[in-house]
Amino acid sequence: MTEPILDPSADYPLSVHREDLLFTPNGTPIGGITMDAVMSGEIAASDLRITPQTLRLQAQIAEKVGRRQLGSNLRRAAEMTAISDERVLQIYNALRPNASTKAELDSIADELETQYGAALLAGLVREAADVYERRDILATSE
Repeated sequence: MTEPILDPSADYPLSVHREDLLFTPNGTPIGGITMDAVMSGEIAASDLRITPQTLRLQAQIAEKVGRRQLGSNLRRAAEMTAISDERVLQIYNALRPNASTKAELDSIADELETQYGAALLAGLVREAADVYERRDILATSE
């Protein structure tokens, strides 16, 4: 499915003006998240997570109003939704200065790209590895 073209002045906030585009990860329309639905068990905890589609729509809005960096961050966040919370935390810790070698960071970037299709995140990790190398804040191999 192709992403709709949004007009920030007419479509933002999406939850008010484009509710038709917003769904939970389980496919429930966003309007279906009600206290009654939660109390009856119709809405699971997994329904309360944001979807990659919603993040990409938010990125489009941000970029169209000149907030390119926010848009990029939201697009990377969309890629992160495919990765377990545990693995995200491991990668976060690996990105700390002096925590990983360049080879370890390159390996993480390859994993992100091949296993998760997360090209934007892979690029960010590779960029971090290059910056860490220039600043001499990579871990040393033992």
